[in-house]
Amino acid sequence: MKTVVENVTCTFCGCLCDDIIVEVEDNRIARVQRVCANGRGVFTDYDPTPRRPIVAGREVEWEEAVSEAARILVQADSPLIYGLSSSASEAQMKVVELADLIGAIIDTTSSVCHGPTSLAMQAVGEVSCSLGEVRNRADFLIFWGCNPAASHLRHFERYSLKPKGRYIPNGRKDRHMVVVDVRPTASAKMADHFIQVTPGADFEVLTTLRALVQGKEIEAGAVGGVPRIELLELANRMKGCRYGVFFMGMGLTMSGARDYNVSELFTLVAELNQYTRFSVMPMRGHGNVAGADQVLTWQSGYPFAVSFARGYPQYSPGEFSAVDVLAREEVDAALILASDPVAHFPRVAGNQLKRIPAIVLDPMMNLTSESAQVFFPTGSYGVDAAGTCYRMDNVPIRLREVIAPMRPTDEAILGQIIEEIKRC
Repeated sequence: MKTVVENVTCTFCGCLCDDIIVEVEDNRIARVQRVCANGRGVFTDYDPTPRRPIVAGREVEWEEAVSEAARILVQADSPLIYGLSSSASEAQMKVVELADLIGAIIDTTSSVCHGPTSLAMQAVGEVSCSLGEVRNRADFLIFWGCNPAASHLRHFERYSLKPKGRYIPNGRKDRHMVVVDVRPTASAKMADHFIQVTPGADFEVLTTLRALVQGKEIEAGAVGGVPRIELLELANRMKGCRYGVFFMGMGLTMSGARDYNVSELFTLVAELNQYTRFSVMPMRGHGNVAGADQVLTWQSGYPFAVSFARGYPQYSPGEFSAVDVLAREEVDAALILASDPVAHFPRVAGNQLKRIPAIVLDPMMNLTSESAQVFFPTGSYGVDAAGTCYRMDNVPIRLREVIAPMRPTDEAILGQIIEEIKRC
């Protein structure tokens, strides 16, 4: 029997496109429409066939795996919990409860992508907006240090560059787009204006733009490889637009100066609001990385790199960030939720993760689960599990099941581990 499910949400990236059409046949996904090339694998690569968990390389019953995971966490002196960004917020809440229970360090993928954005927001604030406002109002777009044509394939189509909005009736024709990056990209080819910045010079360019917006004279002929006249034209265009939005990516957060780059951008946006309406939005990568920050913040007061070792939450990026505690060999066990740090962390951190007992919850095997002591094959949120995710603009989107669930969810397994620990 074939059924068609409409308005399905794709959880690949922070766009959380919720207009996907999925055809289901015999509880299997037969066809997917409207999904981009990046997100297609969320539906087509996932095999919902029930599988038993693995402990020390052998398949076991769920009760044994839960018991072993609880034993590892209880016996650890300094456990680490990491990931969260590809799971639902309901499971993320369970993770915070678990970290509080066992006195663990908890960190999200934000610490290796938009952690500096959180630091900048705490320092100077953020003028935010929703993607709906961008779609309906923004006539001037600046993409700085990001390449959505490769990373967020439907962003231009659904939210920013191309859609027709209430006050942008002609779509692309009513918008002016600028891309700022260290090299030409696919997004730059679609822009009205491309500005190439010398690598590592973003802070200087942003500081210069702030000065030009304020009407100050700049003596230098060029800043960060960009001619002064080009920066002056950009400053005037920013002040003269009706509604402008900066979209910023890891080109700012993971280059030299990091959170200082973002602080300068956030301050520039705040100052532009003296002349017009301007907002800024981080281009969040994983489907629910924004939700991970939201959940951890409302539960602990802090967005990432939090330690519960003293019985209360302590916040210290760099000290409690997952890469750092692993590289310094400061943790002796780990629980990894919906992430693959062995594949993406620096080698010294990844090798340490292989040496300590690790517990992995993920719909599919990966490099981290291959070396883990315990692996739980869980359901995939938005495919065979319902839940909540936060879009890159921090708007919560409800996920529903497309096919009948045949595997337990992250939330269910974490709840069982918590109950087992309480009995220990």
